[in-house]
Amino acid sequence: MTTASEPKVLDDDGQFHATDAPIDLSVYGWEDWISLGFFMLLALDIFYQFFTRYVLSDSAAWTEEIARYLLIIVVFLGASMAVRKNTHIHVEFIYRYLPAWMGRALSTFVDVVRVAFLAYATWLACELVPKMHNLSMTVVDFPMSYIYGFVAVGFALMTYRAVEVSIKHWRQGWSTLERPMERSRVEEAQQEC
Repeated sequence: MTTASEPKVLDDDGQFHATDAPIDLSVYGWEDWISLGFFMLLALDIFYQFFTRYVLSDSAAWTEEIARYLLIIVVFLGASMAVRKNTHIHVEFIYRYLPAWMGRALSTFVDVVRVAFLAYATWLACELVPKMHNLSMTVVDFPMSYIYGFVAVGFALMTYRAVEVSIKHWRQGWSTLERPMERSRVEEAQQEC
């Protein structure tokens, strides 16, 4: 039953009327689109593998290996999106029982540790790339250093986004760890605009 404030989907003549919400692509960052592109390549690769295995009964040997490496690329590039949106798994429960000053200090500590860990992982991945250049993929004659290069780029993007999130938390004076409900209010306000 619709109320007077809700728009009717069916009018009095039984005709269907619906309006779509406007599409806002501004919430997506450039790494989201790159991740989507690699995800589409992964889907095409898996479809080709399925087609050759079950329709032609002669599976292409390279598809499984390429799918594995495309998934690695999607994960590490897509992780920067999660860092940008601050949606990685974190524990908010303890902040409810801490004094505000202690919650703020702990939240700042979490931001600093996250940036330090990601920067260290970036450095390690960059150190590993040249060492992996002599190692080739199993089926495809292609150096593994390119895959590790995407891992290094993914960690670098995560570090960059973690620094952005930390600066945002510092400027606004709170993080989503301290005020998880505030984040959902901000997101709702942005969607209404």
